Amino acid sequence: MDGYSEHERYLRNALFGLNDSSNPKQKEKKLSSHYFEDLKEKLLMQYVDKSLKDVMDCNICKTSFGDALKITTKEKIDFNIKDNDFKNQINHNLKLLPRIGLKTEENLKNKGYLTIESLKNHDKYCDVASNFLNKIDEMSFHEIVDLLDSNKYSKKCRDNLLKCISLTDVENFKFMDIETKGLSNVPIILIGVAEIKNDKIVASQYFLRDYVEEPNIIEAYLNHLDENSVHVTFNGKSFDVPFIKNRCVYNRLDCNLDLPHLDLMYFAKNLWKDSLPNCQLQTIEQEMFGITRHEDVLGQYIPGYYDTYLFEDNIGPVVPIIEHNCQDIISLASFLEKMYEDVN
Repeated sequence: MDGYSEHERYLRNALFGLNDSSNPKQKEKKLSSHYFEDLKEKLLMQYVDKSLKDVMDCNICKTSFGDALKITTKEKIDFNIKDNDFKNQINHNLKLLPRIGLKTEENLKNKGYLTIESLKNHDKYCDVASNFLNKIDEMSFHEIVDLLDSNKYSKKCRDNLLKCISLTDVENFKFMDIETKGLSNVPIILIGVAEIKNDKIVASQYFLRDYVEEPNIIEAYLNHLDENSVHVTFNGKSFDVPFIKNRCVYNRLDCNLDLPHLDLMYFAKNLWKDSLPNCQLQTIEQEMFGITRHEDVLGQYIPGYYDTYLFEDNIGPVVPIIEHNCQDIISLASFLEKMYEDVN
């Protein structure tokens, strides 16, 4: 073993491109510090004397801490989560009841007890089955996700967590990703959140123009959330959400981020690991959706690029970071829709 947790290995691989599926010459080019220095100089010249408002749809939004710069991107999207009668499907998962495991479920189904409803006529399980069915109709989406996620057999029933998204409105999905100055105890420099609004996906990105604005951009992001919100991320359970929580503590911000959370990295590994070189976000984009990024900046170079932006007062080095973040959150919508189709 290399001494790293799965999360740490994922971050190191993502930062240093160790799982890049491109050809060796391109990988060598991507990993070259000279390449990223040259790219930074090119960006500085390209965007000299320009502001973000010159190249992106920007406006200022007000928070209780002060102003935050908001960058908005809108794209047409055909995002469709078809009804799958999930409440009826859940009725066939006997393992959701206490004291019913894989073997017990198999034995019960062999005896003709195919649904939780049918167990209302079982001598031993009649009461728990009746109580469960009475509760399930009154449970919120949040409670149903918690029920499925906390079940000890959830890894064997992971598809149910994807199937159940038919129970909430698509407007509740918050496709989210952050960019930071490092892996811990450093500022967030960009928070992106994308939402489905009619036939469009609308990306809102809050950019840190200077370190003093960190509470501003965090609060601006939190204003997108309500009790019905559902986080959709890629490795966000391990990184993005805990990172935001820590920065809220640092900046003395009240926040409730204990929302239903679909971390698509785990679903990608479960569904697609046998058909892809690896399950990194950009590999999925390229292999499954034909999306190829150009002049993308690896995570290890983002802090230096951001420092150059501040020192030179030149937006060039942060333009690809903003574009990278925007593509991340928009891609998550395509991933989720595809995953939902696959499990149904």
